[in-house]
Amino acid sequence: MMATRLMGGRLLFAAALLSLGLVLGGFVLGDGLRRARMADRSVTMRGLAERDVTADLATWTMSFGETGADLPAAQAVVDEKYRMVRLFLAHAGFAEAEIDAARIGVNQYYDQERGTQVVTVKRTVQLRTKDVMKARAAFAAQAELIRAGVALEEGSGMTYSFTGLNAIKPPMIADATRDARLAAERFARDSGAEVGAIRQATQGYFSIGARDGNVDTGEGASAGDSPFQKVRVVTTIDFYLR
Repeated sequence: MMATRLMGGRLLFAAALLSLGLVLGGFVLGDGLRRARMADRSVTMRGLAERDVTADLATWTMSFGETGADLPAAQAVVDEKYRMVRLFLAHAGFAEAEIDAARIGVNQYYDQERGTQVVTVKRTVQLRTKDVMKARAAFAAQAELIRAGVALEEGSGMTYSFTGLNAIKPPMIADATRDARLAAERFARDSGAEVGAIRQATQGYFSIGARDGNVDTGEGASAGDSPFQKVRVVTTIDFYLR
């Protein structure tokens, strides 16, 4: 009799464990299905952040030269042009440390048609300064160099650079993420849902362009053409919907 009761108790205990296992298994399965449905319910949005900045570095590369039949004579003319360029930059208020006599080159060949030796001497001077607005004013006044007999060669342009990108990256990424969430919330309201956590995020690359486009044509210009620039970043974010 005792053995029968013990056997019955064991069977009841086993049945209870089996029932509990089925309940837990059903819960786990149901929770897994719920999570799977949540994973399916998501929306992908892009967030944009833009910031106007002013370049903090100006680089002006000035190239000039002289062509003649005699090397010492051509060299003397180039030396005088170099002196005038240095004087022009000094009068504009730039220090010696901001001016670099980058390079000098000589090219010689024999002109068979004219039966003469042709010598070309070229020199490059580079201004590199943090005083961007002063550099911009000097660049606009380069006609003074032409009047002094120094014609700058093609490609002797000013390049403006913004070097503080790393400092503004974190707040701009936060702004772009916030912009993406706002767009997701508008979408969710229209579809009767709520925005949940971030499922996946992809940070776009940062780009720097001229803030106002090309001054002459109004078309897009590269960042280096203007000291007034715009930094832009686009992030792509998947949000869960619930």
